[in-house]
Amino acid sequence: MINTGGGPTPDKPDVILEPPSDPSVVDSFLNVRVADLEGAQFITEPLNNHGAELRCYLRDPDGHLIEVGQTLAAADAPR
Repeated sequence: MINTGGGPTPDKPDVILEPPSDPSVVDSFLNVRVADLEGAQFITEPLNNHGAELRCYLRDPDGHLIEVGQTLAAADAPR
């Protein structure tokens, strides 16, 4: 899960999470590496059947299941 922002929480009371001010400058990134990218298969196209979340699953060439999800803004969520 990648959170894009939010205020302090009880378990991190002095931390504020916010997106970078300049998206062309990063200090880290997440890289998921598989043995054969061409072999990855999406199980379905992204679906919005979970309320405020759009998500889909894919299998890497070794058969591992990977979930990719996007939290939707309240205005984008189904009513």
